Amino acid sequence: MNDLNKYLDEQLKNPEFAAEWESQRPEREYIKAIIAARVEQNLMQEELSRKTGIRQSNISRIENGNCSPTIATLQQIADGVGKTLHIEFR
Repeated sequence: MNDLNKYLDEQLKNPEFAAEWESQRPEREYIKAIIAARVEQNLMQEELSRKTGIRQSNISRIENGNCSPTIATLQQIADGVGKTLHIEFR
């Protein structure tokens, strides 16, 4: 386990931190999915930008968690990486 994971494990013992961490899970999941799909296709952000029509700076902001994409934007990204967008409630 690396230092970051150790630190996170320690922080998750704090109930307030754990609650906030859990509340941000959906954002972490779609960010990880976007990055993984882009990397799987060997695409740089600029190449994904050309495929989707989304500005590279906006893709960067999405991947960095600095903005919340609309479902339409997520669909554009899914199309750009050859994936199907799937949203579910558990």
